[in-house]
Amino acid sequence: MLRQILRQTIFQAEKLTQRVKFAGVSAPSGGWPILLGISFPKSGTHLLDQVLLGFSTVAPFSRRLHSFYAQYDGDTGRKRSSAETSAWLQSLRPLDVTSAHLFASPEALQRVLTSAFVPYFIYRDPRDVVVSHVFYVTEMEKNHVHHAYYQTLPNFDDRLKVSILGIPDSAVEFPDIAGRFAPYLGWIDCPEVLNIHFEDFIHDRPGTLNRIVDHFLARAPLTVARETILAALEASINPQKSPTFRSGKTGEWKKYFKAEHKAIFKEIAGDLLVQLGYERDQEW
Repeated sequence: MLRQILRQTIFQAEKLTQRVKFAGVSAPSGGWPILLGISFPKSGTHLLDQVLLGFSTVAPFSRRLHSFYAQYDGDTGRKRSSAETSAWLQSLRPLDVTSAHLFASPEALQRVLTSAFVPYFIYRDPRDVVVSHVFYVTEMEKNHVHHAYYQTLPNFDDRLKVSILGIPDSAVEFPDIAGRFAPYLGWIDCPEVLNIHFEDFIHDRPGTLNRIVDHFLARAPLTVARETILAALEASINPQKSPTFRSGKTGEWKKYFKAEHKAIFKEIAGDLLVQLGYERDQEW
């Protein structure tokens, strides 16, 4: 509790400092928005956080995240309620930069799809997601609710199957990969939300940063030169603090998927790959 109070005190002091620093910058006609990075787990959350925080060097946005919100508590696996989601969204204020594994639920859509927010949604090839998930739960996050279970599995192949198929009979909800992505699909069809493939940062970072700036400027025009904004976002990227981005590679799933994994993935989430633009059909 004391740590949380201290963090909020520092956060508010930094926001005040930012307002003083950028006192000469006029607010947009609709007021300053909230920058919201929505991400599907294991899809570049930290990378998007870094980029959005880069706006704090050219405008009075917060220099650190207001908070991080996840629909599932990582330690217990408890699914947070609609009331908790609404309360978190209502706690955000103009000039906050924040991050979330946030479902496109009715309460979230109603709040986020307004002029109060500039929202972004980043996702990744679900095949790479399930591979990353295995490493994360098994090796990186020992407090994860499923860590002990993954440790009981004999090898990587069995763990990968679980990350694809989920754990249907578990007391802690863990759907298959298509079921885990389904609550996020609503963000894809919203023009108010900029959709970003994680892979875009690898294959076309300049183009991706330009799209991020365009989306921001459409809501909050700045007098700062575009080149200055782009340079600020580029400089904010720190691969050492973004494990997903550190390898700078895509398609890593090809190293780990065996014929059995391909077959069950096609059955469970083949249509999802087509919908997200990662495949044209089931012939992969």
